[in-house]
Amino acid sequence: MSPGFWNWDWVGRNLDLIWQQTSQHLWLTLIAVGIGFLIAFPLSVLAYRYRRLYPPLSWITGSLYTIPSLALFALLIPFTGLSTLTAEIGLVSYTLLILIRNTVTGLRGVPDDVKEAARGMGYTDRQMLWRVELPLALPAVVAGLRIATVTTIGLVTVTALIGQGGLGYLMLGGFRRLFPKLAIVVGLGLSVALAVSADLLLLGGQRLATPWARAARARAG
Repeated sequence: MSPGFWNWDWVGRNLDLIWQQTSQHLWLTLIAVGIGFLIAFPLSVLAYRYRRLYPPLSWITGSLYTIPSLALFALLIPFTGLSTLTAEIGLVSYTLLILIRNTVTGLRGVPDDVKEAARGMGYTDRQMLWRVELPLALPAVVAGLRIATVTTIGLVTVTALIGQGGLGYLMLGGFRRLFPKLAIVVGLGLSVALAVSADLLLLGGQRLATPWARAARARAG
């Protein structure tokens, strides 16, 4: 590497730019995962209740997941332009398969004897869902959220090619020599840091929300 590669003066002079792109990266991720979950959750419950819905849902979301991101953005640009909407439609579509599969898997994994006991106590289907099935399925649901979040953080960098890239803007600028090459390392490093931090935060939230799981692990230990 050339001596000019580690141009830390550029970092010091551009902290506002780095923070702005980091904030945009985080915001694009939160919107995508949030909207993705709002769409995926009711579809997952329907697919769990009515099993015939799961294969077509899985096929549709799986087909969206297999479309290369650049190709998907190219298809959307004629309709939505180089906009945040274009970026979010693509990012949301990539979360659906992961979230639906994990949520349905978690709900299907609730033991039958637990459900029978709840029914014996007079629980309605709605009460069963919110008081029994979802709490026990929570680890699988959160696992889906973790995968979707980390995946989305990586995909947000690609949206720099349509002017919405967050930290991808720094990396793209480094490749195009608009910024020093150190910008590539800064963008990459902060993307990894965001992914690791988000994963740990969601894992911590899961453990706080499922104290019975911690107790079970303690007894097993």
